[in-house]
Amino acid sequence: MAAKELVTQVKLQVPAGSANPAPPVGPALGQHGLNIQDFCKQFNDKTKDLEKGLAMPVVINVYKDRSFDFIVKSTPASVLIKKAAGVQKGSATPQSNKVGKVTKKQLEEIVKQKEGDLNASDMEQAVKIIAGTARSMGIEVE
Repeated sequence: MAAKELVTQVKLQVPAGSANPAPPVGPALGQHGLNIQDFCKQFNDKTKDLEKGLAMPVVINVYKDRSFDFIVKSTPASVLIKKAAGVQKGSATPQSNKVGKVTKKQLEEIVKQKEGDLNASDMEQAVKIIAGTARSMGIEVE
């Protein structure tokens, strides 16, 4: 059996457990002729155990025969950091205006959630990566 011919990859951020045909999902998949309801059903099944509404990056491979498969990545670090710090959004001026605080323990929890997606050799390095993201959002690391 020959491998399916990949036409394109679609990258989206979809709320966990609540994908629906409304934008951004509908237009992004519709233009490639995919069955939108089919994707929504599969995605919602795959993410039903995760926190509802948490933005999940998903990479959808679209094939020539209009079939597809997808990979759900871990939640973006910035979303997890905002949740840990209890803030709605990061600071517009992160150097001078701090909007929240996170502890090293909270950063370690975030690293555990993002395990497969971080490019680090050990826990220390991974925590430094996440701490850098937090600082660039105007969130202090204790």
